[in-house]
Amino acid sequence: MDRRSFLLSISGLALSQLLVGCGNKNQTKLSVQLLKNSIPAQVVDQFSQVLQPKPQLKFSPVEQIQNLYQQLQRWQEPPTKDNQNWTRWVPFINSPTTNVVDLVSLGDYWLKSAIEQKLIQPLAAAEVQQLKSWSNLDERWRQLVTRNDQGNLDPQGNVWAAPYRWGSTVIVYDRQKFKELGWQPQDWSDLWREGLRSQISLLDNPREVIGLVLKKLGKSYNTENLDTVPNLEKELQTLNQQVKLYSSNNYLEPLITGDTWLAVGWSSDVLPILSRYPQLNVVIPKSGTAIWADLWVRPTKASKNDIASKWIDFCWQSKIAKQITAKTRTNSPIFSDIASTDIAEPIRSFLQTNHQIFPKSEFLLPLPTSTAKQYESLFSKIKTS
Repeated sequence: MDRRSFLLSISGLALSQLLVGCGNKNQTKLSVQLLKNSIPAQVVDQFSQVLQPKPQLKFSPVEQIQNLYQQLQRWQEPPTKDNQNWTRWVPFINSPTTNVVDLVSLGDYWLKSAIEQKLIQPLAAAEVQQLKSWSNLDERWRQLVTRNDQGNLDPQGNVWAAPYRWGSTVIVYDRQKFKELGWQPQDWSDLWREGLRSQISLLDNPREVIGLVLKKLGKSYNTENLDTVPNLEKELQTLNQQVKLYSSNNYLEPLITGDTWLAVGWSSDVLPILSRYPQLNVVIPKSGTAIWADLWVRPTKASKNDIASKWIDFCWQSKIAKQITAKTRTNSPIFSDIASTDIAEPIRSFLQTNHQIFPKSEFLLPLPTSTAKQYESLFSKIKTS
């Protein structure tokens, strides 16, 4: 998914690693590659403090989920002599990239292909049973990560991942522009209202754009046959007239500069900028939206490690989940009340509303190849019309 895409800086990765504990041969070790800024550094430090004897923890942040996925692929490839020769001359490259780590961050959107390509291994049934907070997760979280060997949801399948934070697709808009219009956006249907022609930025993503139209029509983001949805193409054509640009990377810049009045984007992009641009306001469509999750997965070649299970459980402790929520401005699958002292407005209200709308919202689940092509074909047709 374009929410996180491309450009890994090898030296930046190595120099920004968080290493806790001095190493010795008998010391318990945990090595993790994670999405940058998805876990607060103090959470790692607290984890180290509660374990006895003290472990050696190595947490290496990576800029984008796409890079983590590509790293999983590289670990499955046999090393070549050429690679071994040139990589030894690149500072730091061997440590973060050639040694298989215990856990990796991965977005739920990538989970199916990671399973299909055998890039990751499932958590053992006994391991899952020992996770103290597994039973505290909402049933939808357990369903999301329980899949068969093709990566599709299957209640009889294995548990392939552990969610640790999530966010949603949101509407962000310039409050001053809408004050002039005399109304504020509340739901997807508002994107079709008069006064917004050529004033909207949408994600350049067929699942997101067609999905929000389906949601407006009372259908699911995961509708498998678009031909069964009356007026879908007409609704998309009308919406396209409201759109100034489609972009999954630069949709906020035109809003900030005033070139557009409203954008649809991911909460992980939107929330961090609100304090710098007070003219912007964010809303979660009240009929429901698309949601994404960041997960812990175990690479196929990684050894099973008890401390890895303890780390997963640690992220699900209520007070730790609250810290992840407050510091990364995302929701935790373990919901805990957010006090005014935990996080400032408007982020606090947003996160609480996100939790309230969660039952109406949907994960973007894997679709059959033929259906995915149908989404892509229709999206291309609308954008060029």
